[in-house]
Amino acid sequence: MSCWGSRTQPKPRQTTTLGLRSLGRSMPPLAHTLQKYLTALQPLLPPDELEHTRKMVQRFGSPGGLGKKLQQGLEKRARHSHNWITDWWVQWAYLESRQPLAVHSNPAISLPRQDFSDWRGQLVFAAKLISAVLDFKARVDNGHLPVEYMRGRPLCMELYPQLFSSCRVPGPKHDHVVHYGRPRRGPTHITVVRNYQFFQLDVYNSDGTPLTQGQIHAQLCRIRSQSWKTDKEPMGILTSEHRHTWGQAYNRLLHDRINKESVRLIEKGIFTLCLDSPVMRISDEKYASRMAAQILHGGGTYSNSGNRWFDKTVQFVVGEDGSWGLLYEQATAEGPPVSTLLDHVLQYCKKTDTVRAPLIPLPMPKKLYFYIDPAIKWDIEMAKQNLDILINDLDITCFNFQRFGKEFPKRLRLSPNSVIQVAIQLAYYRVHSEVCAACDIASLRMFRGGRTDYIRSPTNQMLSFIQAFDDPAVSREAKIELLREAAEAYSQLTDQALHGHGIDRHLLGLKLQAIEEGLSVPRMFMDTAYGLATHWKLRTGQVPTNTDSVMCFGPLVPDGYAVCYNPQPDHVHFSVTAFNCCEETNAEKLADTLESTLCDIQELLHPPA
Repeated sequence: MSCWGSRTQPKPRQTTTLGLRSLGRSMPPLAHTLQKYLTALQPLLPPDELEHTRKMVQRFGSPGGLGKKLQQGLEKRARHSHNWITDWWVQWAYLESRQPLAVHSNPAISLPRQDFSDWRGQLVFAAKLISAVLDFKARVDNGHLPVEYMRGRPLCMELYPQLFSSCRVPGPKHDHVVHYGRPRRGPTHITVVRNYQFFQLDVYNSDGTPLTQGQIHAQLCRIRSQSWKTDKEPMGILTSEHRHTWGQAYNRLLHDRINKESVRLIEKGIFTLCLDSPVMRISDEKYASRMAAQILHGGGTYSNSGNRWFDKTVQFVVGEDGSWGLLYEQATAEGPPVSTLLDHVLQYCKKTDTVRAPLIPLPMPKKLYFYIDPAIKWDIEMAKQNLDILINDLDITCFNFQRFGKEFPKRLRLSPNSVIQVAIQLAYYRVHSEVCAACDIASLRMFRGGRTDYIRSPTNQMLSFIQAFDDPAVSREAKIELLREAAEAYSQLTDQALHGHGIDRHLLGLKLQAIEEGLSVPRMFMDTAYGLATHWKLRTGQVPTNTDSVMCFGPLVPDGYAVCYNPQPDHVHFSVTAFNCCEETNAEKLADTLESTLCDIQELLHPPA
């Protein structure tokens, strides 16, 4: 199980912190983390390099070594905080990253196509979606959202209020997050964007009650009538830039009073709704991949990329062809809360709207204007070029594996996530003739304020299975036993990470503690082995939902892949991404190899009669 995968049905308790532990109480001993780090390096390094690194790690962790001093600093930090790593992690992993949010950071979830194919159906569905999100928000605001549980433990619910009325703001050296969502006095509008034009749509009456679906639909029709295609500049494209570049453009943009007001209204909005224009028809075989790309980046500057504000925490996308999905920004949002929101939207949209719209005239939705001087015009042109280059560089392949789902491994008492992780590493090995550093995501929501840690692979057990699998000299029984050992080893790593005993956040904490104390970065973190072990050529994520959705995001490194999957009882949805600029990687080839590898594993465990 990964970060997203062990969410159980929520139980009716209404608190965010009751029963949650402080992460500081689960701080792993230094010696344990260092030993697990060396174990994780074994499948990746030749013996001589491993021995060199072992000596360096031993010096770091010795009684007089720097590691002991840094561990004491972390323990002191933990005593004065309910979560010693989350603020550091968000700052280091997200807010200080300078890469574009589009493709590199923001995940997208593409959902099954809706039963409409024109703008009329688009607006009817969009109105229902808005009502569903407002209903979910009301539950969050009123404390009626049940606490979620995982393995019998309550999970932290603190991220839920942050989903709404929040936005990332660019800066020259690092970004920050603004949050305007106070339950009773927060913003009362969403932002709607169509044909690159932004609108402020108030979704509450003066007495605080939400508009009906009929009223929202009428307002969306008004927005459509005001947003015909023009020569409007795609302002949203600016948010796809390198963060330093966007930070400079952001400051220029806000020099003008009208621009500042428009930007602030976008940032304050409860969420953003992107009404996309139809895209080029494509074969059914390629549809899933194309639609995932549309949600992720908008398809390019000649398509719908101008209908995005990538800094916004939550953006829903609804296309005229029935496609729809969600895009979110990770400094504030994460997979499990987003999945819960989507589940609620899907259930709500199944209901028939029985509330009649009152005959009360509503004010016209407010169109947001921008004054574009030559400098901003230049910023937009550069952003368009850079985004199109990035989009053309990204290769996305989605497929639905239909031979088995999560029930098949469960019947054999194997963890479905562990089996899929083994298959991903085996597929990578078959394509590249080597294993590589890979990270799956484990949730730390058992702890107050918890975010994530990594589950590392390959393990020694996984490597043994991979090397034996295509060897005809190894018996079927031996291969099955090696598979079980590999799956069990991965399950143990998962369990350790979920309980706060993963190694990556601890190692990061030690490194940042040294920087905090004004010390040089310890040699252990400058070692080539550490660079290799954190060069994540495989970025993976299990994102289970109650529907046939698929998540996608870009690789973490230029020569890597991102593999995302949603296991259903009898099938699994996958997305695989890679960059075309790397000659060694190929998303379609890895996807095809992964599909055949899963079939081979099924035949190993359950050979045809």
